[in-house]
Amino acid sequence: MAAPRALLLLALLLAVPRGHCRRPPPPQSPLEKVAVAEHLSLPQLAGRWFLVGMASRCSYLAEHSYQLEATAVTVAVPDGQSLTVSTFKKLDGMCWEIRQRYLPAGARGRFFLKGRGYGSKVDVVVAETDHSSYAILYYQKGRSISVKLYGRSSKVSDAIVDKFEQRARAVGLSEDVTYYFPTYGFCDSADEFHVLNEMKL
Repeated sequence: MAAPRALLLLALLLAVPRGHCRRPPPPQSPLEKVAVAEHLSLPQLAGRWFLVGMASRCSYLAEHSYQLEATAVTVAVPDGQSLTVSTFKKLDGMCWEIRQRYLPAGARGRFFLKGRGYGSKVDVVVAETDHSSYAILYYQKGRSISVKLYGRSSKVSDAIVDKFEQRARAVGLSEDVTYYFPTYGFCDSADEFHVLNEMKL
């Protein structure tokens, strides 16, 4: 009787469609659907930028939006593939510099930032730019996504603001979670005691 049972069991196993045994693929990251800016030139991204606007569901940002400070960014392309980004902003009246390295993540225009600890990696996509007046970047940490608008000057045209807001809405970020930064009071530098170097992570 053992042999017929074994054959029956084998037949049942073979009859089960193999697809049922596979794990479903992980859900697609919203950032994977975002295309990289056409004609993107990393060397042309180098130089000074100003953070104009940000769309994010970050609770800290919502609670402290009245305290937003003018934020300037200096970008360098040290090796043609990664970006080094220095962000200058005030905190309690003091100018701080935050240094970060955007490491290449496969396709040109896609990067990631290392963070402290598990699950702290941030994925970045340069989604739209003309290099000379504006850039729109997406950031994702875990399942949380945000969109930032940078300008070569602290003020950009209404047409560019409209593009930014459309992109934010496309990933579920409405006007009530969209914030605009001051256009004056920028820091140009920080002393050695007010530098946060995240490139050493």
